[in-house]
Amino acid sequence: MKLQSIETFVVGNPPPRHGGRYFIFVKLQTTCGVSGLGEIYGATFGPHLMAEMAKDVFARNFEGNDPHHIEKMWRKTYGGGFTQRPDVTVAGVLSGLEIACWDIIGKAADKPVYELLGGKVHERLRSYTYLYPATGDVYPDSDLPNVYDAPDIAAERALEMVDQGFTAVKFDPAGPYTIYDGHQPLMEDLERSEQFCKRIREAVGNRADLLFGTHGQFTVSGAKRLARRLEPYEPLWFEEPIPPENPADMAQVARFTSIPIATGERLCTKHEFARVLEAGAASILQMDLGRVGGLLEAKKIASMAETRSAQIAPHLYCGPVVAAANIQIATCSPNFLILESIGTFGGAYGALLKTPLVWEEGYVIPPAAAGLGIELDEDLARKLPYTGSELHLEMAATHITP
Repeated sequence: MKLQSIETFVVGNPPPRHGGRYFIFVKLQTTCGVSGLGEIYGATFGPHLMAEMAKDVFARNFEGNDPHHIEKMWRKTYGGGFTQRPDVTVAGVLSGLEIACWDIIGKAADKPVYELLGGKVHERLRSYTYLYPATGDVYPDSDLPNVYDAPDIAAERALEMVDQGFTAVKFDPAGPYTIYDGHQPLMEDLERSEQFCKRIREAVGNRADLLFGTHGQFTVSGAKRLARRLEPYEPLWFEEPIPPENPADMAQVARFTSIPIATGERLCTKHEFARVLEAGAASILQMDLGRVGGLLEAKKIASMAETRSAQIAPHLYCGPVVAAANIQIATCSPNFLILESIGTFGGAYGALLKTPLVWEEGYVIPPAAAGLGIELDEDLARKLPYTGSELHLEMAATHITP
C-alpha cells in the first residue's frame, strides 16, 4: 500500500458559521484505491495557501510511502528544512495529512481508529457546547437578541441547552481579545463575567458544569482578579487565562485559584504540552486534532497527561473531520474528560458528512465504522468554496481602554 495522490477542499462554512469561516479538508488516495480524510486547522495564513502547503508537504514527505509509516513521515515533516521545533503552520498541515493516513489505516484493517490506538475505553463521550451568539457578525441583519448582550439572555440560552441534554456549557463574556494581550480586565469586564456565571448557575443549578472561556486576554494579575470573582460559582474550568507563550506564568494563575485551568487550543506537538505539564500550568489539556500534530501525537500527549493527573478535553473550532478525529482520540484515552461539540453537529455543519456524527442526550456515540467512521459529501464541499480573504479567526487590532 502506497500513498499516491492528494486532493484538497477549501469549504466556506455557511451562516451561522459555527466552527469557523472555512474548513480545509484533505483527501489522500493510495495506489490500491483506499482513501482517507483529514482536516487542517490553519489560522495563520489564508486557507488556499494552507491547501497548497499540504500539497507540497505531501509531495515531499508522504507520496510513495506506506501510510502505516506515520512516525517516519511525521519526523521528516517536523524536521524538514532544518526546523525541528513546534511550528503551528507545519503542525496544522501535518495534522491533516496524518489524520488522513489513520483513516486509511483503519479502513485497511476494517477497524475504527480508536481500536488501533489502544482500544475503546468509553462507550459514550460526554460533550459540551458553546453558547453561540444569535446576532452580531453571525446574523448581521437579525433583530434577535445577542446571547452576549446580557447575562439573563445567556442564562436562558444555557437552560435551553441543558434541557436539550447538555451537562456543560461554555461561554466567554470577558471582553474582546486583541493582538496586544494580555491586559488588565476592566471593572465592567469583571462585573459582566461574574454576572454571567451567577445568572447561568441560577438558571441551570447543579444540572450542568460552567466552562468559563477566555482567549488569553489577561495578565497574570488580571487573571487572578477575574478568577477570584468566578470561584463562588464553581466553574469546571478557567480556559487559557493568559496568552499561551509562557507556561510558568500560567502556572502562577493555576496555583492561585481553585478553578482548574484548561489550555491547549493554540499549542502544537507534545513538546509544547510537556512544558505546560512540567510547569503545572493546567490540569485540563485542550489539544485540537487539526493543529496538534495528528492522532498519534495527541495520544502521546494524553499519555503524558496521565502521569501528571491531567485530563484531556479535545478542542473543536474546525470542521466535522477534526470533530471525528477528536472522537477517536477521546474514545481510546482513559483520562478523557469532556468533548467539545458544535451544537449537536446538525445544520449546515453536519450536512458536510454523508455519515452523521451521533449525539444522544448530551453524549457523542463513537462510530463502529472503519477508519474515522465518516464520509465527506464531496459534491457539497465543492459547491461551497471559500472566496473570502479573512482568516479563520481575527483578533481585534486595538488596545482595550476604559
